[in-house]
Amino acid sequence: MRLVYATAVALSAALVAAPLYGAGQDADRSVAGGGITAPGWKGKVDPGAAKGGKTVNDSKFVKQGNDLHLTIGPAAVYWNPANTAKGDFTAKASFKEGKTVANHPHPYGLFIGGSSLETDQPNLMYCVAYGDGSFLVRRFGGGTVADVSKRQPNAAVHKTAADGSTSNDVAWNVHGSRVECAINGTTVASFDKGEVVGPGKLESTDGVVGVRVSHNVDVVVSGFTVTNGK
Repeated sequence: MRLVYATAVALSAALVAAPLYGAGQDADRSVAGGGITAPGWKGKVDPGAAKGGKTVNDSKFVKQGNDLHLTIGPAAVYWNPANTAKGDFTAKASFKEGKTVANHPHPYGLFIGGSSLETDQPNLMYCVAYGDGSFLVRRFGGGTVADVSKRQPNAAVHKTAADGSTSNDVAWNVHGSRVECAINGTTVASFDKGEVVGPGKLESTDGVVGVRVSHNVDVVVSGFTVTNGK
């Protein structure tokens, strides 16, 4: 039995020009000295931010030791083409968000199945955690966007701590016909592969694995790994 009720409310292709990733009420900031300096990594901001003239140079994406430090302006996805998954795999990372000044939580997490990422019609599916203890699974493909699992609370998702910081481990596990997102070691969403892959859906769970961040977050990503054949 599935752990969540999966919905697929496809929006029209026209929405691809809108902020697809759930930007909040606060405006996108521009981070001084922005750009991607982590070797091998690329990024693309949300279509709505791009229409407003924002680029990845309005955020900072740097490597600090074995970690990645993201000081984000516009919401975006980031990836290194070397991080590619195929068949059965596990992808995971730990996220620690610094104190936020926004009046609403900003999500962060991982995407799988990435392809055509530098185009206006990317293919990917992400699972993200929010500091209010909720999560969301969403996919993009064929010029449409769909909530695979609507945003909902789950006890496994850590809420913002008293000091204003938030930390969550996010993982994707693809084994046989099952596609599962786990947060802090607990599976929060589980689907049959046929629910998320196919015409009008995700092209494949195979593909690039990367990081999804909302706007105006300051987050450190550690332990980013993709293990094929697990």
